[in-house]
Amino acid sequence: METLINGLKTNHAFAITSFLVLLLVVIALAAPLIAPYDPLEATMQNAYLAPSAEHWFGTDKLGRDNFSRVLYGAAYSLSSVLLLVAIIFMVGTTLGVLAGFYGGRVDVVIMRVADMMISFPGMILAIAIAGILGGSLFNAIVALTVVTWTKYARLARSMVLKVKKRDFVEAAIVNGGTSTHILCRHILPNILPLMLITAASDIGAMMMELAGLSFLGFGSQPPAPEWGLMLNEGRQQLQTAPWLMFFPGLAIFITVVIFNLWGDALRDVLDPRQEE
Repeated sequence: METLINGLKTNHAFAITSFLVLLLVVIALAAPLIAPYDPLEATMQNAYLAPSAEHWFGTDKLGRDNFSRVLYGAAYSLSSVLLLVAIIFMVGTTLGVLAGFYGGRVDVVIMRVADMMISFPGMILAIAIAGILGGSLFNAIVALTVVTWTKYARLARSMVLKVKKRDFVEAAIVNGGTSTHILCRHILPNILPLMLITAASDIGAMMMELAGLSFLGFGSQPPAPEWGLMLNEGRQQLQTAPWLMFFPGLAIFITVVIFNLWGDALRDVLDPRQEE
């Protein structure tokens, strides 16, 4: 925490991007207060209205206000992708630490499963899993977790193997330190910064993949105001009502860019040696 506070004071890029991330979170949380209309309320006589002073982002085929749906979509999409990244981080890091620390059969089993998963194209495998489970946001999160945890597991394992060779770890073993003590006091503090950087940098990519599954019909289902689903609903009216795809797409673009820049700035703060 102290490192992050110092980074806010000394690293201007990290301060600016952190402010933008906080602004996105505030907008998502304040969506019910900001949105002028109910995002699920259909008014058929207002279908396909162009952007105007009354409906800033126009309306969709059911007459729902597109601006309100984009605002609510911020909360829906951000909460979904943050939950997804948190699950992938915990599953992948835990399995990687176990494989690297205990080795032997534990390492062989976990890494062989990881190698098997990596042999398949990630997005195609996620589509297959989501298709088998059925279209829903929960199933999309499960599918992306299954195909993405291997990246964190392999990274965590390699870092644990590197840290285990350090003198302070060997000294802790000689002094009779338990496995739990060595993991919590010596290994995890040395690998968590890079793991957190990886997770932060993956938020944008995971948002794209989650929106892609929703766009293909394997993620969020109507009438949820999710950005990927909104793109899918507006694609048939691209020529006659382009605002239905433009504004959700712009929201995804802005959010992904902000989180990517924030991930890069966070790397400079938590791991300045990498920059050198």
